[in-house]
Amino acid sequence: MTLPTQQAPIILLKEGSTQTKGNDAQRNNIQAAKLVSELVRTSLGPRGMDKMLVDTLGDVTITNDGATILKEIDVQHPAAKMMVEISKSTDNEVGDGTTSTVVLAGALLEKAEELVTKNVHPTLVVDGFKKASEKAIEILRQIATPIDPRDKKHLKKIATTTLASKLVSTNSSELADVVVDSVLAVAEKAGDKYRVDVDNIKVEKKSSGSIRDTKLIQGIVLDKEVVHGAMPKRIENAKIALLNAPLEIEKTEFDAKINITSPEQMQLFIDEENEMIRKMTDKIIQSGANVVLCQKGIDDMAQHYLQKAGVMAVRRIKESDMTKLAKATGARIISNIKEFNSTDLGSANLVEERQVEADKWVFVEECKNPKAVSILARGGSQRIVDEAERSIHDAIMAVKDAVVYPRIVVGGGAPEAHVAHKIREWANALEGRAQLAAQKFADGIETIPLVLAENTGMDPLDTQVDLRSKSATGKATYGIDVTSARVGDLSAKDIYEPLAVKEQVINAATETACMILRIDDVIAASKSQNIPKPGYGGPGGDMSGMDM
Repeated sequence: MTLPTQQAPIILLKEGSTQTKGNDAQRNNIQAAKLVSELVRTSLGPRGMDKMLVDTLGDVTITNDGATILKEIDVQHPAAKMMVEISKSTDNEVGDGTTSTVVLAGALLEKAEELVTKNVHPTLVVDGFKKASEKAIEILRQIATPIDPRDKKHLKKIATTTLASKLVSTNSSELADVVVDSVLAVAEKAGDKYRVDVDNIKVEKKSSGSIRDTKLIQGIVLDKEVVHGAMPKRIENAKIALLNAPLEIEKTEFDAKINITSPEQMQLFIDEENEMIRKMTDKIIQSGANVVLCQKGIDDMAQHYLQKAGVMAVRRIKESDMTKLAKATGARIISNIKEFNSTDLGSANLVEERQVEADKWVFVEECKNPKAVSILARGGSQRIVDEAERSIHDAIMAVKDAVVYPRIVVGGGAPEAHVAHKIREWANALEGRAQLAAQKFADGIETIPLVLAENTGMDPLDTQVDLRSKSATGKATYGIDVTSARVGDLSAKDIYEPLAVKEQVINAATETACMILRIDDVIAASKSQNIPKPGYGGPGGDMSGMDM
């Protein structure tokens, strides 16, 4: 009797690797994504709570900005990292709605999990979600209101709505004016549309005074001081030279020796160097420049000549600031001083060195038609001014979205409530299990106004019933009125958001939820514990790297 030969086990993965399959893998990923969503859930909306984040060095960040919270925490789980990535991409793309994106993605996964546990195949859920998200965008576009991209009244409403959910909400009106003016200053018309490069808005921050002291500078603020104490500290009707070349004798790139045999030769050498520097400074002075802003160094002798001519000079300016200065003043950045002339000069009504808290900064302001401006953010402490800077960034991005894509919707969860109602009606016309997925998508979208209500202290169940009955009227303006803690018509409260943000939130959240749902197998490689040092190959290896 012959025994069947026993087949040797096939080892596919490296020792220490782990594999999670099927429902376990899906459940694990969904739970991790939901945990990230829960983390930022309580910080949604004007009544949302703040988070205190402490890093390994003990630095503290206090914020309710979803992107900042998720960027600061060190997430390990791969599915959770995907949630962090969508908050980053939403922040980069539209600047606002980062918390909403993560909350919505978590809600969609939660609703999808209910279907998957009832043996609805994840692919069917994914298909249903994608169709529902397309329908949701279509509904949003129908209810959006077109605006004039340069209409300050509407743009201020958008900026105020964004700032209302931040730590700086009490000063939202003053900050909104600053934000709207800064965006309109740098907006450029391209055909019948507008382009806005937010890099042309420089936000400088200083912890002194209060948030009310935040102001818009029609020009650029430089965190540098005038190079020479005897130079003028204030120049009106400034003629500005922007130099990318050093005002000093550059060292040669190769080794060179100069043999000097007498003191006279030494003096000649020094005189020749001084003469070269004097020619450089004369070229600048003759052009009519009375302010020199240099990206490189300025020699002591060059400082002396410029100071004698009554020219103000600042050195070691960042390249990004030089580009902004060129846009603000109309100057041309010069790399070769020999070719410099008066046509390369820029202008500003005032260039002045001022004391800002403990530092001296140079203000280039009152430019005629600046295409780059600065916002000087102030606050009572470093924590407050840091959050003010983040809030201003979100508001700038929201206003930019409305200028570039001039369509707006009512805020406060009103569009989401309307979309949820319309998708439920639309889902009834679908066949098969796609109908279930579409209905769950509607429930997921409805989570946004319900979380707003929870964070305001309202009862979620009562709010849901009230919201659904109001949405059934067909008006897309009923949402959560957080100031009076009830469901109300928010168009009367001037709460508006850009359509671009809403579209990005739905697209990003749906795509991430669908990607996580499609994963049914997680293979994790083991981390190497003992990595041999270079030059030591272990027993019997190369020992050339060891000291004998």
